[in-house]
Amino acid sequence: ITAFKNCKQSIGKFFTVGIEGNNCKIRHRIRRGFRRSCNFSKKIENHFKAFDLTFFYINNGFI
Repeated sequence: ITAFKNCKQSIGKFFTVGIEGNNCKIRHRIRRGFRRSCNFSKKIENHFKAFDLTFFYINNGFI
């Protein structure tokens, strides 16, 4: 699974703000997917599906 296409590392506060904002969005999407798909379930498959959905959204530019 690739989360970021053509990712090059950048250094500096300007880039850190963008990266942290993206991390916040990723955490939000994962938790939202987890809540919607695993309300009363502890199946590991549901956890993987939540991650798959999150990476799908990231890779296709929805985030």
